[in-house]
Amino acid sequence: METIPDGFKGEKAIVTPYNIRDLQSKNSITRQLYVTHIGYYPAAKYHFRQRNDGAPENILIYCEKGSGWIEYKNDTYKLATQQLFIIPANAPHSYGSDIHEPWSIYWIHFKGNNVNMFKKIIGKVITLYDAVNSRYSDRIMLFESMFRNLEMGYNTDNLEYISFCLMYFLASVKYLPQYREIKNAKVEDVIQKSIHFMKDNIENHITLEDIARNAGYSQSHLITLFIKRTSFAPMEYYNSLRIQRACSFLQFSDLQIKEIAFRLGFYDPFHFSKSFVKEMELTPKEYRKRYRENTGTS
Repeated sequence: METIPDGFKGEKAIVTPYNIRDLQSKNSITRQLYVTHIGYYPAAKYHFRQRNDGAPENILIYCEKGSGWIEYKNDTYKLATQQLFIIPANAPHSYGSDIHEPWSIYWIHFKGNNVNMFKKIIGKVITLYDAVNSRYSDRIMLFESMFRNLEMGYNTDNLEYISFCLMYFLASVKYLPQYREIKNAKVEDVIQKSIHFMKDNIENHITLEDIARNAGYSQSHLITLFIKRTSFAPMEYYNSLRIQRACSFLQFSDLQIKEIAFRLGFYDPFHFSKSFVKEMELTPKEYRKRYRENTGTS
């Protein structure tokens, strides 16, 4: 079977000169971690590399699409979409693209005194599992930032910046939950926004459609996010808020039970009482009697 190491349509690659690597190995910042080779091979059919003595650098292969394989320490590892593998420096290895679904890969060769900071993710398949907060594009932007700055030249500021980007790129893999937390915060903002909307409209009988429209999400997506964050569907949560408000009315106002029911958008006093018992395990009348007596409210 035909195999090729490079030369793919649309590929891009940069290999730093040896004198630049010497400079990187001595600079107080870049010597921690630095890039020696970087590139992207799209749809790399027949891609194959074999290094019987390994490479002087660690080799990161990030499979964006398709699939391939890596042989390392007498084991074969399949690498699929959104999976990553780092081959340690000086380790004999080979790797190649799947013949039927050729991979598109981002790859980086790197060295440095602090490689061991990331030994947890070296020599194993790392799956960057899919989620609403995946941040795949942010990680690719980090790669592009390293590549573009290397293209601009090898001045010290560029090389130091690239080293920091490389650390962040590797950290985004090692500390995946922390890396994705910024997206969690955005999701959390949506949930908080929805809860505030519910509280502001507690007496307006809003629907799931109203809540989703205010959040800017489809109803199904909002339900998924809401359950993940609160363990309740949006309307369940909204109903719980209505019952909380009903408790306040029962304890601290003289509104009749049927007035509270209609004020909070229940169909009738029976519907209100049934929902209240389900939530509080007391009827509205029992709740009012018990908690007014406890607070001394007449």
